[in-house]
Amino acid sequence: MEPNDLPIVILPLQLSDDSAASLLDFLHDLTAAFERHYAGQLLRRQQAIRQSRTQNLSDATTDTDPPF
Repeated sequence: MEPNDLPIVILPLQLSDDSAASLLDFLHDLTAAFERHYAGQLLRRQQAIRQSRTQNLSDATTDTDPPF
């Protein structure tokens, strides 16, 4: 096993229903905080991906060969 193969988060094998719900609430809150903090960067990345896909599609449709 390589060091990078280790899990980032180690969760307990058994959680009570209340503990599982509390953990899920915490993870939702953490995700929301992460998205708020990095919103600008996340939006820029999504826009770059969309522009790249649009460019790739337009490049693919500008072929000079007829479709048949």
